[in-house]
Amino acid sequence: MLPQEIIRRKRDGQKLSAQDIAAFVAGVTSGSVTDGQVGAFAMAVFFNGMGRDEAVALTLAMRDSGDVLDWSDLPGPVTDKHSTGGVGDNVSLMLAPIVAACGAYVPMISGRGLGHTGGTLDKMDAIPGYISQPDVARFRKTVLETGCAIIGQTADLAPADRRLYAIRDVTGTVESVPLITASILSKKLAAGLQSLVLDVKVGNGAFMEKSRDATALANSLVEVANGAGLKASALVTGMNEPLASAAGNAVEVRNAVDFLTGRFRDKRLEDVTLALAAEMLQSAGLVSSNQDGLRRAAETLAGGRAAAAFARMVAALGGPADFVEKPEKYLPKAAVEVAVEATGNGFVTGIATRDIGLAVVGLGGGRTRPDDKIDHAVGLTRLLPLGAEVRAGEPLALVHARTQAEAEAAAAAIVSAYTVGASKPAADKTVIRRVLPRG
Repeated sequence: MLPQEIIRRKRDGQKLSAQDIAAFVAGVTSGSVTDGQVGAFAMAVFFNGMGRDEAVALTLAMRDSGDVLDWSDLPGPVTDKHSTGGVGDNVSLMLAPIVAACGAYVPMISGRGLGHTGGTLDKMDAIPGYISQPDVARFRKTVLETGCAIIGQTADLAPADRRLYAIRDVTGTVESVPLITASILSKKLAAGLQSLVLDVKVGNGAFMEKSRDATALANSLVEVANGAGLKASALVTGMNEPLASAAGNAVEVRNAVDFLTGRFRDKRLEDVTLALAAEMLQSAGLVSSNQDGLRRAAETLAGGRAAAAFARMVAALGGPADFVEKPEKYLPKAAVEVAVEATGNGFVTGIATRDIGLAVVGLGGGRTRPDDKIDHAVGLTRLLPLGAEVRAGEPLALVHARTQAEAEAAAAAIVSAYTVGASKPAADKTVIRRVLPRG
């Protein structure tokens, strides 16, 4: 069928067949479908949605647009996690080695940051020598020998998704649930996983600010993944404040190393990381219950096995062999540090989390366009959490910047993002709900 006929049918609210969708995606991959037609298709889906069967067909067609990895030679279960993105969300850096140290294999293919959210791949690029986009042979060798590898999407995995996403990004169609679902899951299915856990963020620092929208996305991801043959579940977690007390690239890596080694752990970050680890271990069949998963993950973390797995992964992908012991020796440092002082006494009652992420972008630690270069050294640390007591003149955060002017601009943004009131607010739930496949 002609591309314009497929677009017309979706425009008119008709259901597309798996064959229609496969033909259209093949045209996206080969280039026979024009950018205008891809944009029109995305807009038709944005307004008319897709049924579960259509979303499954789109996901599978995008998976099959490139290579699909095969891990059948590994002696244990293959699992992964995907987060919809937030601020101070460095969970992947601790989660992959925790789960690997418990006996699973975690080939984690991650993305770069765009907009106010940070990207896992940008964080790993802050480690000198680390090869974040290795060839498949080195990727496989690292996963086999260390249990985990955090890398970027290769050119041969789900190439249709790269083109479709780039066009969605400039045509105002990013926020379509079926298109988000197919984009995320096509890459994970191409990675050859046996199970997947989704971390769907909700709040003022997430792409989904409303609970009903986050739940709809979580349900879509879980139902479509299972429909495509991938065992999946999801946790909806809160993003009304930065997850870690650090936001940036090198500063979040340092925060992750401190977490793994026990030097320092943010409480909310620990809650989310262990909850996701338990979910992954249960989904992978390594534990019989969520409670058992929490216990195993906590023991692995406390015993140092997760830190050792992270160290082996970094070394296997070209980073320093003693990185975990001496992160300060290797991570880039910003030239200017400025403490952000509170202007009044009280408790932190609100944080405009998106604005915190945008402050990092303003420092040069994030992107406004996909091809922007970023400064791995800049960022924010010692971010006070909701409920923290503070007095006038005491620090709300510490800014790491290239110049004094940039530091002062970020400090002003942080003061504006924090609300300080007389009464301590009730604590938000960190893990809000668990979403399992229906039936």
